[in-house]
Amino acid sequence: MLDDSDILDLHRHPHLQGIASRAGKDKDREKEASDEESCSAFGFLRGLHDRALAVEFRFRNGNKEWWSYNLLGMWRHDPSVGILLKFIGGDLVTLVLIRGSNLGAQLNQHSVNLTDRGLQRHRVIYVREMDEDELRKATPGEPTIDHIEIGEFETVEEQHAWLKKIAPAFMRPAIS
Repeated sequence: MLDDSDILDLHRHPHLQGIASRAGKDKDREKEASDEESCSAFGFLRGLHDRALAVEFRFRNGNKEWWSYNLLGMWRHDPSVGILLKFIGGDLVTLVLIRGSNLGAQLNQHSVNLTDRGLQRHRVIYVREMDEDELRKATPGEPTIDHIEIGEFETVEEQHAWLKKIAPAFMRPAIS
């Protein structure tokens, strides 16, 4: 009769050595590829092919909001203003304006940034407003988030009025 030590003793069962070593490496690779990472301004999925279901917005006051990537209709990046995201759900349109600096900068140790390698690929899991102390301590070239503004609108006119007031650089000329 075999006991547990016979079954687990790979030296006695050499045909299992390759399988066992591959299984351990696959688990390590899987864990490494799906782990989350972060910088001071945002968190992201480390795996190049991993995709988040939603993005979380974290505010200085402790409030949080989550928005499904499925509702993300479009986004724009103007380095002088920030990133504008447009979520479309039901009768409401929600605009999220992320203000900060170096928002398109790639993180040195990772192949990710907040814009085309992050939000566009649905790898960003949260974006957070940084407090004044964190903003002062940021290194040159590091992404920072100064402020996140969210507005909900029922009409295009409301969207235009809000944008004209807080981020006119994102306004496009009216089509006549």
